Amino acid sequence: MRGRGWRWLPALAHAALIFYLSHQPQWPFAPPQILGVDKLLHLAAFAALAALILFALGEQGATPGGRALVAVLGVGWGVLDELHQAFVPGRFADPWDALADALGVLLVLAVHFAWSRGRARTTG
Repeated sequence: MRGRGWRWLPALAHAALIFYLSHQPQWPFAPPQILGVDKLLHLAAFAALAALILFALGEQGATPGGRALVAVLGVGWGVLDELHQAFVPGRFADPWDALADALGVLLVLAVHFAWSRGRARTTG
């Protein structure tokens, strides 16, 4: 890929992995049957997606428009993921999973914002 387009490959691969796992009638591995563990897995998967999108955006990720793009792409993929599961036999759309996805994205954005702000203070 020319330029910086290669930076999108990890985010696209991770989004594809999420789609693949969501398309399985049953998980290839079963998470522990502890209350909330599946929500933590959703949060972690979408936090990773948000971090990879920020990586793809590079310096632009620190701008308000870049952060908005991360939020739209990350939360949007989470909502689409849940809608997709409504059509997969053995799976169902769970709004609580979509909320966990969104929280993962927003957590990464909040940490990135705080880190960027702190870095600007020390370098400026």
